[in-house]
Amino acid sequence: MHNARDTGAARLDDPWYDTLASGWAEPDDTDSGPRRTRPPAAGETGPAEDVHTAAEVYTKVHGSAAFQEVRRRHRRFVFPAVAAFLIWYLAYVVAATTAPGLMARPVVGTLNVAMLAGLAQFATTFLLAWAYARHARLRRDRAALELRWVTQEMMRGHRR
Repeated sequence: MHNARDTGAARLDDPWYDTLASGWAEPDDTDSGPRRTRPPAAGETGPAEDVHTAAEVYTKVHGSAAFQEVRRRHRRFVFPAVAAFLIWYLAYVVAATTAPGLMARPVVGTLNVAMLAGLAQFATTFLLAWAYARHARLRRDRAALELRWVTQEMMRGHRR
């Protein structure tokens, strides 16, 4: 039973503290060193040479032409798509506040321009999500996966 007056710190031998769920005691195949059985303390990052090596690898990959190409492809889709969607959304809000007569005009039965535009907002959200997934699959995923493999190979080479 919990006592409200007992405000002590949680103990590591607390039965509700599950180290396996936090991922610190689970085995992995990336190294043969000792496994951690607790989360790192504040300011603790692990062996200095591993952090330095990883930083070198990721800095090298970040500066590569392949990485810059993946970022360029991402930006060429995302920035115009976000701008177009924001303009479309703001046009709907502005029209709803400045032209209530236009928005109240019936289109079919009880369906008016405002309701139709609101439903179109949902449709364009799903269309944009589909277009983003398609663009990622066709233009970026393969190059990003190749970069991931290169990065992993570089990390394996540094650890040997």
